[in-house]
Amino acid sequence: MTDVGFTHIGGPTVLIEFGGWRLLTDPTFDPPGRTYDFGWGTSSRKLIGPAIAAADLPAIDAILLTHDHHGDNLDTAGRALLPGAGSVLTTASGARRLGGGARGLRPGHTHRLHAPGKPTLTVTATPARHGPPLSQPITGHVIGFALTWPGQTHGPLWITGDTVHHRAVRRFAQAHRPGTVLLHLGAVRFPLTGPLRYTMSTRDALSLLDGLAPTTVLPVHYEGWQHFTENRDGIATTLDHTPAGTRHPFSWLIPGHQQTIGV
Repeated sequence: MTDVGFTHIGGPTVLIEFGGWRLLTDPTFDPPGRTYDFGWGTSSRKLIGPAIAAADLPAIDAILLTHDHHGDNLDTAGRALLPGAGSVLTTASGARRLGGGARGLRPGHTHRLHAPGKPTLTVTATPARHGPPLSQPITGHVIGFALTWPGQTHGPLWITGDTVHHRAVRRFAQAHRPGTVLLHLGAVRFPLTGPLRYTMSTRDALSLLDGLAPTTVLPVHYEGWQHFTENRDGIATTLDHTPAGTRHPFSWLIPGHQQTIGV
């Protein structure tokens, strides 16, 4: 078992530390107040700033960027961190846009991170769809990440990325049986597209996890922006009304504070 430190910085941004590695997911460090254009007439305003300033971060070995084209996953201050990271892993299309040595991965593709004195870290891109069927040409490519390394006892650490619940995501979860899940929620909606959702609700997530046995589920990407329609209170209410046998071990990360979990 490996003790892994998780520090939730805000939105989807989490600092993950173990075995000498420091990984950062979807860096967002802009202050609140700005409205970001997401394309096709959609936009959202950032409501809450980061719990830790970019200047206070330790040196980052790798940035795991689920997608580069939405401001709630990569903003201006987050983009400024990319050149200083040891590696940047993202979608194939995102790597072409970013340049600068970013490595693009397609779902199912792997990349190994090596460093003296640290366990070899295998990063596998996992499927994600950031909206309803046939929306990918509009919403763009997104991936999640499954992390494995020697000494894990509970299965991969899975970062779902911004995705709805769909067949390919379910197939991955059933095949790989993740032990710890960094779960992007928020039930994102926009006035322009009415009831259509672009990330999972809690009920979607419970359906995705049905039949699995993760040891820890860590919700992220549910507060701090206008386009989130299900915040922590909404998530907790749904969990409270879910039969005990299907709730799964959800655990809340306190922004700015590290929580250590055995993985």
